[in-house]
Amino acid sequence: MSAAAVRAVHNLSPHSRTPIPRRARRAPTPRRRPLAPSNASKGDDNPMGSFPEGGLAALNQDDLPAMRRACLKVATDAAKLGAAVMLDKLGADVVKTKANARDLLTEVDPEVQRIIESSVAAAFPTHGFLGEESVPGGWEAGSAAIARLLDTGPDWLWIVDPIDGTTNFVHGMPLSAISIGVAYKGELQVGVIMDPFAGEIFSACLGGGAHCNFAPMRVGEERSGTEAVVVTGYGATAESADAMLKGMKALTDLPVRSVRMLGSAAIMLAWVAAGRLTAYFECDLNAWDTAAGALLVREAGGRMTDLVTGDEYDLKTRAIVASNGATHDELRKCLVDGGVRALADYFKE
Repeated sequence: MSAAAVRAVHNLSPHSRTPIPRRARRAPTPRRRPLAPSNASKGDDNPMGSFPEGGLAALNQDDLPAMRRACLKVATDAAKLGAAVMLDKLGADVVKTKANARDLLTEVDPEVQRIIESSVAAAFPTHGFLGEESVPGGWEAGSAAIARLLDTGPDWLWIVDPIDGTTNFVHGMPLSAISIGVAYKGELQVGVIMDPFAGEIFSACLGGGAHCNFAPMRVGEERSGTEAVVVTGYGATAESADAMLKGMKALTDLPVRSVRMLGSAAIMLAWVAAGRLTAYFECDLNAWDTAAGALLVREAGGRMTDLVTGDEYDLKTRAIVASNGATHDELRKCLVDGGVRALADYFKE
């Protein structure tokens, strides 16, 4: 990363943008505005608080409140450094495809992942790290990777998608994000989603609420499916595309107010948490797509469950529905009744 890019990250305040109130019409968003690194000593409105003398090395790894604050600071600063690279290289060429022609990789994805992984290793050398670019393509590999780390890995695990929405990024569409989730013994503790192009950092700590640029945010107030704006994704396989189409048909028959596709699971989950969207469903996701967003949605007052079984989300959940809570059961039933299934179910036939 160039010195100019690093300087750009340090020159703006993280409080420079205010999140949109619930159900408000969204104003045009300024683009290409990087944010400054976090300042853990700012006032009480900063959820990162302060750290003991001796810094991160002095922290007790089992002191969960202190560790949440520390992980939030490291995740936020790392995301901002990665964001500077994304801003500089929007529209980067495809280096290769992974599982298939829909699953793209650029030179920027591993570069951003290295920045984040280096930041984590410097602060917490004993923590585990799962990044998308360290795992082969295909749903089986993703499922196996998270299961292995949860079963045999360190207590603290960082789960990272360096660029969620790579297809958007490749085509020059400023709608992609960095997603960082942090879990302790399998339970999410911290979530950070950085949208470099809107200049927004969505963050949450377990029990501490959800924030956009450090101001509190809440899910929307829609009470029924007919008021709902629902989003979905176009998965990397024919089976996930089939599930998406069945879900869209069921929702339009309900009918919901609108069904949309944004191309980034992280942004869609962040926007559910911010009240800009009512719900999001998709059937072929990995933990790096969903970990940070799941905590955001919960801490903002929403729900996120397994789409098919209705069980509460955990890091092994691949088929999800996330919502503002009030519409959750109605929308999930609509999708299941419409024939939406988990991706793995297609391969049991």
